[in-house]
Formats: sequence, C-alpha cells, structure tokens
Amino acid sequence: MNEQTDKLFIARLGDMVSGCEKNGCPVFSRFLDERQCAQSELWCRANAGGLMYRLWGGFPDARRKMLAVYPDYCEEYILEEFPMKCLTFTYRREDDLTHRDFLGSLMGQKLKREVVGDIVIDEGIAQVFVTETAAGAILGSVSKIGRVGVKVSDTRLFELEVRQEFRDMSGTVASLRLDCIVSLAAKLSREKAAVLIRSERVEVNHFPVSSVSHELSEGDIISVRGCGRFVLRGIDGSTRKGRIHINLQKYI
Repeated sequence: MNEQTDKLFIARLGDMVSGCEKNGCPVFSRFLDERQCAQSELWCRANAGGLMYRLWGGFPDARRKMLAVYPDYCEEYILEEFPMKCLTFTYRREDDLTHRDFLGSLMGQKLKREVVGDIVIDEGIAQVFVTETAAGAILGSVSKIGRVGVKVSDTRLFELEVRQEFRDMSGTVASLRLDCIVSLAAKLSREKAAVLIRSERVEVNHFPVSSVSHELSEGDIISVRGCGRFVLRGIDGSTRKGRIHINLQKYI
C-alpha cells in the first residue's frame, strides 16, 4: 500500500465503526490481506471505543480475513454472521491444479481480489472462501478452472488440512539488526540488504521498515521483495567471536 491507499483504508475502518454505532448491528469488511489485517488490529485496538471487533477467514490459520465491528451483545454468535461461504471444487485427482490456477480463473470472472479469501488445495479437491455475493456468481458460472472441468458446491464444511511448507536455513549474524538478517536470508551483502531496506522493499510483520538497525525478535516475519518471505524461528546462542546463531524458515 502507498500512503494514500493507507489513508483510504483507515477512513473505511472509521466508517465501519460509525456505521455500527449508528445502527447498532455488526458491520463487515470484505476480505483483507495480511497487512490490512494487522493494520485493522492496531487501529481497532485504539479506536473502536466500546465496540467489539474480530478478524475471521473461515478457519483459525487463514491469511485473508474479514473484519467485523459489532456491539458486545453479538459476541456469542458473531462467527456465524460473517458474510462468507466455503465453496468446494472437486475434480480428477490426476489434474494438478494450483493456487494460481484457481485465483486466475476467479479473477477471469471479473471478481475483485477482495471478494476471495484463502484457497486451500489437496488432491482432487479445493476449498475457497468467498463473499456470499461472489459465491452466487461462481456457483452459476464456473465449470472449469483453467482447462480442467470442476464441480462446485457450497454444502460442505471446511475440511482440508492447511499445510505451509518451509525450507530451513541457519547461519550466524553479527547482530539481530534487520540488515544483518536480510543479508543472510536473501544471500546478499549487507550493503545490498541495506539498499533494499532503505527503499522500503522489506517488511517486518507485514509493515515496511526502512531502518537498517531495526532489531528483530524470534517469531518475526520478514518479507523481502523479489526474494521471498522468512520467519525468524530461533535464536540459539553465540559463537566464541560473539556472532549470533539464528534459524530461519523460508516459505515455499
């Protein structure tokens, strides 16, 4: 997001709170990406007043989620109110469809990205969370993903195992500064890592960080544009020369 887009997004959050206060009923966003989810969490914590808020994407580990702002009396049933559906696509097990195939086909229906949540794929089956409005359009028009024939249903509960694959990396760094860890993760010199950071091509926990001396902590997620996404999984002591052992995992 650029600065103008950020301002518009924050304004939308303010509109959600105002709408909920005025009408006394829940207000929902469309699907938000991970950065928007993090922004929503921070903003609502400071600005929701006496209202409740929750992010939900259909299952606990979803990356793309809707935001709900609601009065406290809705807490017991709010998850049932989120305006989303789980669509189940079935097809031949030998047809190897990918996340990109599904997203491309759905965008080919002239749907906006914000109406599509997480896409989870297994052999011969995929489950996709979409807004209720988008679900009606997809059920009535999608019979193929790419060149593969599919059957689509909205009657099955979410049942797939969400698997995220990582490649383990380890090494030593002079410190836990961002430039040191980006250098190791992206296999770049510290000077080139610093250029990426200062040009705001590096994010920590979904927010851009332009300070090369920003200190990282265990569990932080580092995204380096053009190089991938990494998790600082472990900090395991120091060498005799004072360098720090760290373990990283790269999303694959």
